Amino acid sequence: MINEIVSFANNVLWGEYQILIYILVFAGVWFSLRLRFIQLRHFAYMFKVMKGSTQGDKSGISSYQALCTGLSARVGTGNLAGVAMAISLGGSGAVFWMWVIALLGMATGFAESILGQLYKVRDDHKEYRGGPAYYIRAGLNKPWLAVLFALCLFLGYGISFSAMQANTITDALNHTFEISSVYSGAVITFFAGIIVMGGLRSIARFAELIVPFMGLAFILAAVSVTLINIQQVPAVLMDIFNSAFGLTEAGAGALGAAIKNGIQRGLYSNEAGAGSVPHAAAGATPVPNHPVAQGYVQMLGVFIDTMVLCSCTAIVILLAQGNIGSEMEGIRITQNAMTHHMGMSGDMFVAIIITLFSFTSVVANYAYAESNLHLFKLDNIYGRTGYTLLYLAMVYWGANASLKEVWNMADMALGLMTVVNISALMLLTPTIVNLTRDYQVKLKATNKPEFKLADVKIQGKTEDGVWS
Repeated sequence: MINEIVSFANNVLWGEYQILIYILVFAGVWFSLRLRFIQLRHFAYMFKVMKGSTQGDKSGISSYQALCTGLSARVGTGNLAGVAMAISLGGSGAVFWMWVIALLGMATGFAESILGQLYKVRDDHKEYRGGPAYYIRAGLNKPWLAVLFALCLFLGYGISFSAMQANTITDALNHTFEISSVYSGAVITFFAGIIVMGGLRSIARFAELIVPFMGLAFILAAVSVTLINIQQVPAVLMDIFNSAFGLTEAGAGALGAAIKNGIQRGLYSNEAGAGSVPHAAAGATPVPNHPVAQGYVQMLGVFIDTMVLCSCTAIVILLAQGNIGSEMEGIRITQNAMTHHMGMSGDMFVAIIITLFSFTSVVANYAYAESNLHLFKLDNIYGRTGYTLLYLAMVYWGANASLKEVWNMADMALGLMTVVNISALMLLTPTIVNLTRDYQVKLKATNKPEFKLADVKIQGKTEDGVWS
């Protein structure tokens, strides 16, 4: 019966009815319009705001650490396997629509991140906590909806997603290096435990060390492949645009597949609107001292995830078209493409990169769920210990399990999270617009905006002492 309920929910959310795709596209368009396409108007400022981003305080992590933590969770199998699936099912035109949804998603990511900052709280350890459950409770005064979101988050990011990422790592290592999942799973669980026991600060420090390294390594590999095949690049780009609008031989029949798969895989990868990244945004000490500053930081995260890293995977695959096989799916396509360009070292390179991508997601997922323990009055040694043990048990189990049913449960949890979060964002749109306008007016006047509660009309109320 449970499996039937989960299957029905996923069919409505992701399958036949594709409700989530319509909801997230609508949200991207809505916030792009309401914020006057801030992702385009302030594109250069998105990078400029990172100046001084390594500064933090005793209550929060730095904006740079928040960016890396957000990327830790965003950057994973979706960037390698997801892009390959989009191309295999939707053709090269899917890449274009992946870019479109990323540009729209940047506005949604901006909106949810500034709310995460505005409605954050300090826990008993004087550290910042926040996310959709917090802005639903404080901004909308709907505690029952906040609890529903938090429960879905625990089911998804707290348990299921980490198990799936661990399974991806062990599968890649077993396929390439023939390492038993029993041993690799134990190593993954051990190192994950060491990192997460230090809480958000430990996870953020790990993220700021590993994320730039793995991202740059993958980008450099893709750039090298591109330069070696530079004469083919114009034809590949032309094929992307022609396929995106049904102008190739396949015609209109392939247009729908390109749009559907490009949008769906883009949404899976950048997570804009899912309500995950606001947890990282809330933990930051923003520079300048204004909630909107963290919106720009996390908007940059969406750009890096999809427009940069997913594009790197796409170009590697498309430059190897005709040499990657016709019956492979997901990560195997990416591995074969890299093998075509780099020889046998390509397969090993992808295995190592997917291990890094997935492991950073494993530890970042812990931080998102752990932030919500405060809501249930479990932000103490007993609550944290109990959750940590459950999390580590699921990581080890996932490393050795067949995860079809857990995938389905996780998809449902992510879908429900997204529906609740987007609904809250829509209702809190006046606050999002007012905050953004206040920041931009002060930026123009002083070039260093400072947030004061008395200057902005917001819905609900923030915790005393955080912004006063």
